[in-house]
Amino acid sequence: MTRRAPLRALGLALTLAAAAIVWRATSETPPPARVKRTLPVSLRLPGNAPALAWPGEGQAAVQAQGVAGASASTPGETPVPIASIAKVMTAYLTLLAHPLAAGQEGFVVTVTPAEAAEEREREALDESVVSVRSGERLTERQALQALLLPSANNIAALLASYQGGMRAFLARMNATAERLGMRSTTYTDPSGYAATTVSTAADQLKLAQAAMRLPAFAALVDERAVALPVAGRVLNVNALVGHDGYVGIKTGSDSAAGGCLMFAKRALVSNRPVTILGVVLGQRAGAFVEAALAGAQRLGDSAAAALHLQTVLAAGSRVLSVSDPDGRRTLGATSGALRTLGWAGMSLRVNVSLRAPARQLRRGAPLATVSLAGGVPTSATAAVATAPLAGPSLSWRLEHLL
Repeated sequence: MTRRAPLRALGLALTLAAAAIVWRATSETPPPARVKRTLPVSLRLPGNAPALAWPGEGQAAVQAQGVAGASASTPGETPVPIASIAKVMTAYLTLLAHPLAAGQEGFVVTVTPAEAAEEREREALDESVVSVRSGERLTERQALQALLLPSANNIAALLASYQGGMRAFLARMNATAERLGMRSTTYTDPSGYAATTVSTAADQLKLAQAAMRLPAFAALVDERAVALPVAGRVLNVNALVGHDGYVGIKTGSDSAAGGCLMFAKRALVSNRPVTILGVVLGQRAGAFVEAALAGAQRLGDSAAAALHLQTVLAAGSRVLSVSDPDGRRTLGATSGALRTLGWAGMSLRVNVSLRAPARQLRRGAPLATVSLAGGVPTSATAAVATAPLAGPSLSWRLEHLL
């Protein structure tokens, strides 16, 4: 062996070692870029909160359905009698148990002699009733029309009796109120005639939201008049229906409750359809029903007028901070404006849903989806990288061989 042999062997070993080091460095899998949210959890729309036309007495609540944050109620609400607004829960439970599709009549109930006599007794007490006759057959749809339009107390009792009896039906009413988060509500009768049936405007607004999601309910409360087998043609007590976009929902009035109205108004805001839901209770400035109708219309109209298409985040708004293993940074910014219908001054929660982090980023690479919590489905935009990140440098790789 010559003296050069060991040197050749050493050189080969060093070459192989260097190659191994280069291979190890270049094949090292680096961690992905680190992404951090920089956008606040909540954002406030610019401007001052609108001066809604709240009633001067009683209590009220209003909401733009499906618009995140567009909800308000009078402060300090306490449970009060709600009169015939209670029938909304009776109708809601009936339709949950016996759904009605368009054109369907549903179950059929036959009026008993006792129920016919009860109608006359209630009429003598000046209760709100519709005429019935022993042996008369009412379909579910007709019974609900009688319940919701002329506001028949006797039909509320008839529906409760058909659905397991009064005690069981009241238990369902109160259990459903609890499930809907109506913590200040107690039902003691299915018609609301009893002054012990109490609630708040905010609680009843929760019920309005749930009931109006049922197409059959929404269609029923939007009817202005119907024909019943014995009673004949009956009118909707809610005189707002059919005017200025009002499509329901239910009146209520007596000496304990004053004038009450649960209402729904459809409006077009920036070419987008929106439904305003509201409740007014305890209106006594004049005839009860008329006072409730007037108060509700002022509140509903003012709520619709206050809605505008608002820009929550302009295009290019910073949302994220992104850094690679070398400490180099870029930003994630909105690729388009995030807009929603809303009231000035209201606060909105903003969701940022991150995509799986990448190890290399090009300019404009999508990083996240930015959306409004509880907003309409179109209230979303992308957050994209404002500059590229090429990935870890060779020096970083050499530092992380082990």
